[in-house]
Amino acid sequence: MKNTVIKYGLYALLSGFVLFGLPFLFGMGVDFDYGELIGYTSMIISLIFVYFGIKHYRDKVNEGKVSLGKAIGIGMLIALFSAVGVAFFDYIYTTQINPDFASDYLEYSIKKMEATLSPEELKIKSAELTQQMKDYGSPGFMAFMMFATVLILGFIISLISALILQRK
Repeated sequence: MKNTVIKYGLYALLSGFVLFGLPFLFGMGVDFDYGELIGYTSMIISLIFVYFGIKHYRDKVNEGKVSLGKAIGIGMLIALFSAVGVAFFDYIYTTQINPDFASDYLEYSIKKMEATLSPEELKIKSAELTQQMKDYGSPGFMAFMMFATVLILGFIISLISALILQRK
């Protein structure tokens, strides 16, 4: 199991790091409208190795058998690698590549709210959002949130993969 987790985990880590960072590395910058879509897509693509890791373990290592619990465990360990890759790039991005990301995103969000909220609502919502960014907008916290997001998606993908691949 250890070799399978390390092999597929490293694939997930590298793909998570590269895919999450690809738009920024090619100079595409940040387009907040599509950034979230690109981020989630890269997370899910990197988590595809969860399925293949469980399948490899079942077919090549464990004589065609894997229990639901063991499959979820393998999947979560592989997802942990992916989470590290995505969080690591997110931290590098928000500290080295674009240290103004939090303030840029705050400005973008407030401008977007201007189109839909009344002046009173805008004042309240922008104050709330500004406080949230002060409280939670540090690079370390944002990287942790990316880590947690990938782990949650990893659990979902691990569960689905385990249900598909389990054999007794």
